Parts: sequence; C-alpha cells; structure tokens
Amino acid sequence: MHSPIVLSPPSPSQSLFTKKRASLSQLPPLASAASYLSAVHEADVRARNHGITPTSTPALSVSSSISSSSEDTVLNESDDNSGLIYPHTPPTSEQVFNTVHSEFGHCANQSYRCVSQHNSEKPVSEHEVDEPPYYILFTTYFSYLILIIFGHLRDFFGKRFAKSYFTHLMPHDGYAPLNSDFDSFYTRRLKRRMDNCFSQPVTGVAGRTILTYDRYSKDYNYTQIYPGTKTRALNISSYNYLGFAQARGGCADAVEESIKRYGVSTYGTRLEGGSCDLHQVAESLVARFVGMGDALISSMGFATNSAFIPALVGKGCLVISDEFNHASIRVGVRQSGAHVRMFKHNDMKRLEGLLREVISQGQPKTHRPWKKILVIVEGLYSMEGTMVNLPRIIELKKKYKFYLFIDEAHSVGALGPHGRGVTDYFNISPRSVDILMGTFTKSFGASGGYIAGRKSLIDSLRLRGHGGPYAEAMTPPVLTQVVSSMASIMGVTPPPVTSPLKTPLALTTPTANGVSLARTVDNYIHPGMAPSSALPTWLSLPSSQLDGSEARERIRRLAFNSRYLHAGLNKLGFITCGHPFSPIVPLMIFNPGKLGAFSNMMRERSTPIVVVVVGYPATPLVSSRVRFCVSAAHTKDDIDMVLRACDEVGNVLDLKHGHGERWSVEEVMKRSVELVNSF
Repeated sequence: MHSPIVLSPPSPSQSLFTKKRASLSQLPPLASAASYLSAVHEADVRARNHGITPTSTPALSVSSSISSSSEDTVLNESDDNSGLIYPHTPPTSEQVFNTVHSEFGHCANQSYRCVSQHNSEKPVSEHEVDEPPYYILFTTYFSYLILIIFGHLRDFFGKRFAKSYFTHLMPHDGYAPLNSDFDSFYTRRLKRRMDNCFSQPVTGVAGRTILTYDRYSKDYNYTQIYPGTKTRALNISSYNYLGFAQARGGCADAVEESIKRYGVSTYGTRLEGGSCDLHQVAESLVARFVGMGDALISSMGFATNSAFIPALVGKGCLVISDEFNHASIRVGVRQSGAHVRMFKHNDMKRLEGLLREVISQGQPKTHRPWKKILVIVEGLYSMEGTMVNLPRIIELKKKYKFYLFIDEAHSVGALGPHGRGVTDYFNISPRSVDILMGTFTKSFGASGGYIAGRKSLIDSLRLRGHGGPYAEAMTPPVLTQVVSSMASIMGVTPPPVTSPLKTPLALTTPTANGVSLARTVDNYIHPGMAPSSALPTWLSLPSSQLDGSEARERIRRLAFNSRYLHAGLNKLGFITCGHPFSPIVPLMIFNPGKLGAFSNMMRERSTPIVVVVVGYPATPLVSSRVRFCVSAAHTKDDIDMVLRACDEVGNVLDLKHGHGERWSVEEVMKRSVELVNSF
C-alpha cells in the first residue's frame, strides 16, 4: 500500500467529468504527485488500445484513492497519446493498482472500512420507515386520479378522431384488438412517459462508472432518437456489489485464458449430463463457499427458482411465502401445484400464527396432514432492502419442523464479514437451513444461479428439476468468472507439503444405506479457504486474490458505503427503508410524477449520475422510490457526490419528509466515519 499523498483540494465547481476535452497546455500546473497519477491514467488509456471504450468525458482520476479528504480531480484524457512526452517513463496501472479507476475506485484510506456483522448482544430489529405527511399521500392519489380521468378522455376521443394511433386497441377486419385498453392503460399513460428512465442502452463495463448511449424523444417516448453520442456517468444502479464487473484484473485474465482453452461455448467439451469439467469444479466450489454438502448450478438465475421449486414440492404440500418474494419464486410455486399461503413481510408473529393454523387444520377439506411444509424467504429483498430475521426463523424451524428455503440472490457475497450471506452475517451454521439458493449475477460479476443443500437432495434435484434435462449449460467463460471471483473471496490455501497419502477434507461421506449425506458441522470449518486442488491447474490469480486480502477489502468497503449512504440520506431528511448493511438503498419518492424528474435531474448534472427508479406494479401504488445500488467499486467521494446531488434535487422536488435530527450535507460528509460507526 502506498503512503498517503496530500493534494490540494479542487474547486467546488470542478467535476469528475467534463463536457469538452482540454489540451495539456490548458491544464493548470499540478504537483508532482498529480502528474505521476496523470501518467498512470494515460498509461491505462494506451493499454486499452486507444479507444476500445471511447468516452465523451474523461474517466475518474485516482486522487481520491490516495487523499482522504479531497474529491476526485479531472485529469486529461486524450484519444491519441503518441505525442505526449513525460519527464519520466509513465508506469503501467499494474505497478500501482491492478484495475482501471473508472471500473473500480481506488481507496487507500482504511478509515472508510466497516465489518458487516450482526451484534449478537442486540435483538434483530428492522429499520422503521417514517410515514410521509398526509398532503404527500393526498397529492399522490390525486395525481393518479388526474391520470385516469384525462387518460380515458384521450382514449375516448382518440378512438374516434385519431384511429391510426389506436388500431391496436380496436377491432380491425374481424380481428380482436391486440391489447386491452384497460390492461395497457398504465403502460401507455404513465410508464411510456417515463421510458427514458428505463432500459437505458449502455456499452462497456457497468463498473464504478458506466458509458451510456444518448437518446431523446420528440413524441413523448413513443419513439427514441439516437444522435450517436455517449456519456460517461457515475453508476449507482448496477448489482455490482463487490465490483467484480471489470474488464481487467485477475478474474478477467482467467476468463481470457478459459476462452483460449475451451472456446466460448460448451460444445465439444461436454461430458455426461451436459456439462464440462468446469461445471464440476464450480459446483464443488459453491458447496464449499456456502457451507453445504453439494450444489448444482443453473445457467439462469430466474430459472433456478422457477425450474427447481416444482421438484421440491407438489400436490399435498404447503408453501409459506413472504409477500415480497421475487417473481421467480412465485412462478416456481405456481408450477409446482402446491398449496400456497403468504405472510406479511418479515412479520415473525404472523408467520408463527400461520404455522399454528396450517399445522392444526391440515389440508383443505380432507384435513389430512401436509406431506411437506416449505417456508420460502429471501436473505435480502431487492425492492425493500430489508434482511430476513434468520435467528427467529431458525427458532420457529426447530419448534414446528418445517423445511426452510432461502433465496440469497442479493445477500450472498454482499453480507457477512466473509461475504457468505445471511448465515455468515448472523453467525449461524448454514447447515441449519435446508436449501440455499443464490445467483452469480450480483456479487460475482457473472450469470446464472445455484441451489445448495444435502448431497441426497441435490442428487434428486438433478434428476427431477426441469433445469437439469432441459436448460442450456453455462459456458466455460462464465464458469471461470464464477470460480475465479468466488475463489478470490474465499482465498486459496497453498498446495499441501505433507504426505501425499493425505487427501483434502471431503464435503460428503457415505452412510450405511449408501446415501451420501453431509458431514456434521463439527467436521467442516466455515468459512474456510478453498484448497488449491479444488481449482483448475491452469487457473492463475494474483497473490492479493489468492490470499483473499483483495476480497476482504472489497467486502469491508461495501459495508462502509452501504451504511454511509443509508445514514447520510436519513440525516439529510429523506425517508429510506431497508437494513443499514443492505447495498440496496431505497429512497422513497411516493409521487409517480417525481420519478422521471428525479432521474432526469440526476443525469443532467455536471457529473451525470445514473439511478434506478421503481414504481407500480413493482411496488405498491403510493410507494414509488429510487433504488440506489451501492458497490465496493465506489469510493467515499462517490457517495459524497450522490448525497450532495440528492440534497439539491430533494430540495427542488420536496422529498425530505423524514423525522429526526437533520444535518447539512457538508456535516454529513465531514463526519462520515462517526456517522457509520454510530448508525
């Protein structure tokens, strides 16, 4: 780690991005340290082959990674670096940092770190969401009323005087209309007006920053016009929790090597069961990572739930589901044919009452005992940012003897001192849970999903789950990304130097009945490092990833950024929801008309910020929100920038309705470490 370098702070008007390029002669004289960092940046540009990722604005500088108090300064980025002359040979980025600053922010200040772990001395409590003033709810409902009245009037007169625009809603030549005007009303009258906030086309890596294609509309988003320009913006909208979405680094090098060895598809390298050797390596590593007996992987996260839940339950079984569970869980439960009961989100009293009722009453009409009761919850809920009360559910599980299924799509890798998910966060043995499901699309920078559990259960799912015989296998490059990123989080033990007769500890052992079951928790140390024998021999990772130090830094940075943004927004007066350690930070907007305004105002700043806005039907009617997605790739200065932007936009749109003491944005930024430790 390099020693801190103090740079003079930039002026308040200075931005991470510029609209026009400046020549070297126009730059103000910089200190030698800044010149050195500029040389590092220019070396990065040349290493990316002169424009592989073209931008209309310069990438973020590395000054914030070294200085603990200054914001990022703008460094010149030129398309042609051949004529640049430096007083010394500029170093490559690998000599200072092994990632590009625009993809992963460099932050050397150890004060901006935090450990994601539950305090066992305190009870599990949820963050209470403040209620907005009544006039906010009244104006929200009134805006929907205006939308409905004027929308139906436009439909009524449009069908008679502008039929060419309503052909899809009217019978034509004996055919029924393609769409129902009632069912498509919300889409046509509200969502289309905000379509510029959704499905934004991007190019390149969705890391710390993101490169978006500019577009505009002259007909209220009925069509989009692309002028061909691009804009680089600060990315606070991607599920890149640990920052593994990188085009350079150890994982990217491993993926490149796998392409040379396997190609880009699985054809030609398939074994029995439609998989290659990398599938077996990945499944074994996933089982070690989550602390289960075995695991299977699927090429699509949504299909992991929708295709394998029907293999777990069927007719005569009962599924008890949290009301905010993901759509993939709902689809899978419907396909299973099992009976479904829902309980209020994260309400353990309602869950226990429901368990008493269903166990005492049995199946409808016949009152026979249920064949199986499966409780399905999520570790971290994507729209609310709330965390499951796992200790309480484990207590209920021991008392009422049901099976527990936890969807850790958003929690695995993002929670816990070792990044192992909610069981790691609460320091609970993963063997206390029957089924752990997760995806590789968030924390691991890949795609697909997994299900982990007992060896006998996973063997059954391989045969009975629809994802086994019908789904397409994951490609070797994706598998390599999974293996390399997961191994870097776990750390890799060096090859053993003891007697060759000793073998690594196996995760499973056969029983007398010939059924392979998981070993007891006493024989499995969780979390543990991955043995070098569990990885492909050709896989080579940097030393910082092999010993797990880089991943530990990422996990602690993510925890700090999450708590800082939560606490900062609350102190500024906003209403937020979710757990303080959740990387998903929802900021309540309520009025749907403010969603588009918030998104556009954030994008139109001197430093564009890309955010995600969410409204009905993904949320309740009056619970529209902005959903920030924090990443370990963000620096403390990036969170400062988001807080400052929210403070200014919130004043304009009247969004500050939270209770409690309010601070100025300058005080929040100055006392960030104190705020995180006390939140």
